[in-house]
Amino acid sequence: MVLEVSEWFNRTVFLERPWPEAEKWLLVAVLGLEMVMGVVGNCLALLVKVMCRGQFCCCYWLPFISLTLSDFGCSLLIISGSLLAMLTGGQSSPWCEVVSLLKFAFITSSIGSIAILCVQRLIGMVSTGNACFVVMVTACLASWVTGVVFGSVPVVYAWIKYDPAEMLCAVFWESSYSDMLVYILCAFSICIFLPFLLIFFCSLLSASGLPEDLRSREDLSAVTPLLVASYMLCYTPFVVSELILLGRMDLSPAPDWLRTLSSVMSYLDCCLNPLIYCSHRDFREAGLTLLWTKRKLSSEPVLTAIIKHDLQTFK
Repeated sequence: MVLEVSEWFNRTVFLERPWPEAEKWLLVAVLGLEMVMGVVGNCLALLVKVMCRGQFCCCYWLPFISLTLSDFGCSLLIISGSLLAMLTGGQSSPWCEVVSLLKFAFITSSIGSIAILCVQRLIGMVSTGNACFVVMVTACLASWVTGVVFGSVPVVYAWIKYDPAEMLCAVFWESSYSDMLVYILCAFSICIFLPFLLIFFCSLLSASGLPEDLRSREDLSAVTPLLVASYMLCYTPFVVSELILLGRMDLSPAPDWLRTLSSVMSYLDCCLNPLIYCSHRDFREAGLTLLWTKRKLSSEPVLTAIIKHDLQTFK
């Protein structure tokens, strides 16, 4: 059994199947577009959230900042890593291990930030005041640390190999189904399933019993349902591919097309979140003000003085 799995592993991982030229350049174009949209969009979102906070209402700004930082990091480091891997034919150590660790950290911090936002919105705990600020900072940091810890485990045990289908380094097991089972169950239970339960129940309770003053669309948290829907949609292929791996005793991964789709869709979530923020009118107006106010002031004529003429002097 171990010999068969090892032969399959070497055949599917080390003897990489080259991408057809048409598919390769299509994926390069998609990854390039996602990287540009993610980096530019999340950079602008961070600037608006930091520099224009007084121009729109945001009572729960800490999880928003954490989510935007996660999306920005994923766009700048992970998507660019996949793009370079497509162009060069793979990823080498130690960047291979770093990418794998960071990707899991970004996934965990994203769903953790959304879960914290849903909980805050339900109970009305704003990100102000010493006690609330400490609690929210601790919760956001916990989501990042948890992702780093679970992302480090495959690196320590040397489970990381380049996967051409996912276009980045991913976790593979050569012979131990029990190790894979324990790791995936622990990682999904703590990093994915627990935040998902918080999101699910908080969303239900918010939809049915949110106080009227917290229903106001003036606060940026009004986009929370869209953030939840986007995350669930974009990460569904990733979850399905991991469940397929969990259900196969021979340790064979999900089909290539599904693993490719899971990477492309998870990257898409980083691009969609800034657009979701811009669906909020006050946030959009604050961003436009930040981008265009100085240009408008410099181009429009300005009244500097008034000269009064006596009509009798012209008679």
